[in-house]
Amino acid sequence: MREISKGANVSLTALSEDAGSVVVSLGWSSASGAGDADVSVLLVGEDGKVRSENDFYFYNNPAAADGSVQLLGKTPTDSGDEDRIGVDLTAVPEEVARIVVAASQYGGTRFGDLDGLRMTVADRSGEPLVGFSIDDASVETAFIFGELYRRGEEWKFRAVGQGYETGLAGLATDFGIAVEEAEEPEQPEAAAEPPEPGGAVAPRAAQTTTAGTPGPASGSPAAPQTAQPEAGTAGSPAAPGAAEPQAATEGTVSPAAPQAAQATAEAAGPAAPVGRPPGPGAVVPAQARGPRTTRKKVTLPKAPGKSLAENESWRPARLFPVPSLKSDKEREVRATSVLLSVMAQVPEFGRRLTAAFGAPAGRMQTFTEVSLPHGDTPRRPDGVIRVERAGKLWTALVETKTNGNPLRPEQVQQYMDIAARRGYESVITLSNDVALEGTAMVDVKVDGRRKHKVGLWHLSWAEVAHQAQLLIRHEGVGNAAHAWLLQELLAYLQHEQSGCHGFQNMGPAWVPVRNGIEDETLCLGDPRATEVVESWERLIRQVCLRLGGELGQKALPVQRVRRGSDPLSSRSAAAAERLCLDGRLSAELRVEGTSSVIAVTADLRTAKIRTSVDVPAPEGSYPLVTVRRLVRLLAEAPADLHVESLVEGENGPRGTLERLRPEPGDLVPRNGAAVTGFRLTLIKGMGNSRGNTESGFIRSVDEAVDRFRQGVVAHLGPLEARAGRRG
Repeated sequence: MREISKGANVSLTALSEDAGSVVVSLGWSSASGAGDADVSVLLVGEDGKVRSENDFYFYNNPAAADGSVQLLGKTPTDSGDEDRIGVDLTAVPEEVARIVVAASQYGGTRFGDLDGLRMTVADRSGEPLVGFSIDDASVETAFIFGELYRRGEEWKFRAVGQGYETGLAGLATDFGIAVEEAEEPEQPEAAAEPPEPGGAVAPRAAQTTTAGTPGPASGSPAAPQTAQPEAGTAGSPAAPGAAEPQAATEGTVSPAAPQAAQATAEAAGPAAPVGRPPGPGAVVPAQARGPRTTRKKVTLPKAPGKSLAENESWRPARLFPVPSLKSDKEREVRATSVLLSVMAQVPEFGRRLTAAFGAPAGRMQTFTEVSLPHGDTPRRPDGVIRVERAGKLWTALVETKTNGNPLRPEQVQQYMDIAARRGYESVITLSNDVALEGTAMVDVKVDGRRKHKVGLWHLSWAEVAHQAQLLIRHEGVGNAAHAWLLQELLAYLQHEQSGCHGFQNMGPAWVPVRNGIEDETLCLGDPRATEVVESWERLIRQVCLRLGGELGQKALPVQRVRRGSDPLSSRSAAAAERLCLDGRLSAELRVEGTSSVIAVTADLRTAKIRTSVDVPAPEGSYPLVTVRRLVRLLAEAPADLHVESLVEGENGPRGTLERLRPEPGDLVPRNGAAVTGFRLTLIKGMGNSRGNTESGFIRSVDEAVDRFRQGVVAHLGPLEARAGRRG
């Protein structure tokens, strides 16, 4: 991969023969684990402005109708997380001169609070082509990382690194998007009704930002205008001050004025797609002259309809029955056929799963049990996916495993060789296992002499279920038939006989390591401890997938490291050392759009699982008033919830919620020390077996996180919002 500096540019065609479709990644990490940003993409013409509202892609408008741009969402990495964007350069309209890739902050944070700001561009096979790191960010709340632009018949990449103190509003104004001021609705003093368990996450606290003079932030990286563009290039972003917009506030982006947006929302009804909640600073394209009409999408109702069955023994008819499955081979054949058929019939679902693998947006067909020549004996991959766009074919071979069966390296190697010889683009492995970032599920050899590159990708059944949940419960699909198909797919995957239950086994090292910790015979450097740590990380990533599917928001593991400073291998070794010394496995989870970080600790010595969250106290408030408000918010929380006051430099008062409800003043320090926040903790018994049985460790972790989220975290929105607003 070629590293370039700010202002430099490079031809993508010169770096790869397969650069017609690329994956752009924006990455960062945070020492606190709470920092994050929203990615946006703008398609601009020769005049440096968007052509219309449809040229602005962000969290509420994640994909272009022509498939040229698709926001693929966040994915965890070994040092934080990345936002990935699929760009099909062959589908970009000719009048688009540049594709600008940017990100904006929210909740009062700045890009200087994040570490390892970086943008990379990879080709269709996933091979990194070019990278650009930003190391001089400070007070900016929005950043243009880089841009893809035309020069003649080829596409090039330019490293920009331009920052804005005026956030999303200032950035958007520079590209011809008008900003209309909207007032922030006042929050009532009384505690709001807590969201239902499993409901939407509390909206981000809005931050007011003046955008009267949009442009690069003072002290931020120099704008690309300072460098002379090449002859024939599309130029650089519009000069600051080119427009005189009204003062605005930073918030969510809306394609129409507030009044029009309200009318559109009412017309859409309850089946409208779910996105981030509306906020101040609605951003409106200057060319728009009326409300943007969003195609109505279908989601499943929150409450299922009343059953007509006479009793519980009546089972509903299913499109994909599973009770007759008796062998692993039958499960693999059935699961592959069910999944691929739904992918082909539900375009939103098929594109969602294949876009991350470099597939274009086009007509998809899927096949099973295809015979392909390979030496003297033909090979039969479990499935084949083909996508046609503009007369070109993208092909992927699929190898499936169910019921916890491992992938066989020699089998995957054969499919990689077949794909390389036949000019196919990808091989996709599908199993219950969850891949760790930076590691391959199987080791294969790649012939470097071949010009044609084949991408090797892994997909877990947990990820399949996660994407189906997001579509039918939160984002919506094109029609009711598609929603029903996805519902049937979910019912199939969740059936105990399907064998598609996700990560289900902590591995053979689990019992020896657990016993070694109990009798204090586990030695430092034992390789089995590293195996258990890696299984723990896979389990946590699966918990995040399931949690994100239920909430409709990305949930990611928190990595409190600087990018590039701590590779996965050394981090695993350090975690294994802590496991040997302390007997504990620890992780942190964060739901996108919230500041809460949920800590999960499995103590193998005491056989207990602790789930906890820190809640900041509002600045300037009286401790007793804050404590009483917290106790009121936790009225429905479990009585055994442990609450501890966080006092700087010392341990604060603590007690169970059952004891504190009649006497909340017991949480106030007797010495008058300032309370900075509260730590809420639930403790649950830990399963011993390595699997997902009733007494299994995996199920006990799932249940602990579910109980904590539904019983505790779901009630904390009002206090968090108040603390963020006053702080």
